[in-house]
This record gives sequence, structure tokens and C-alpha cells, in this order.
Amino acid sequence: MKTKKITELLKALSHPTRLMIVEELLKKEKCVNDITDLLNVRQPNISQHLYILKANHIVDWKREGRMRCYHLENPELIKSLVDMLRKNK
Repeated sequence: MKTKKITELLKALSHPTRLMIVEELLKKEKCVNDITDLLNVRQPNISQHLYILKANHIVDWKREGRMRCYHLENPELIKSLVDMLRKNK
């Protein structure tokens, strides 16, 4: 990975809400309403954070009926990164 891409990845993950979204997606794919309910954050705010995660190739989505359901593009990388950061508290 190039330095600029690593920097953008870390910047995208640096917001608490985005990190919580990623941690939920590590468990399994979730639709926007599921994430909104789990994090108790308004849907427009969740959508803004998902947009940033998508723009940085951290998440991708698929349509299920009228819902957008999100999953991690590279769950192994994200899991390793989150685990490493959690261990270094």
C-alpha cells in the first residue's frame, strides 16, 4: 500500500462513529437501518459516514430490496488493523 492510501485509510477510520460502524461490519453485513439502530445515531449521519468509508474503499454495498446493505471490502485487513490498535491501548 502506498503511503497516501494508508494515510487516507487511517484518517477514514479515525472518527469514533466510523470505527464503530467498521466494528459492527466485522461481525456481519448490515443494512443502514441496522447500523442506525445499533449505534443509536440518526440515519443521515450514518449515511455520511458510510459515504466516507465507501470513498476510501473500506466498505461496499449491495441493494436488498429498497435497502443498501454494507460489508467490508477487505475484512482481514480491517480486522488485523483494529485488533492491533485495540491491543496497544
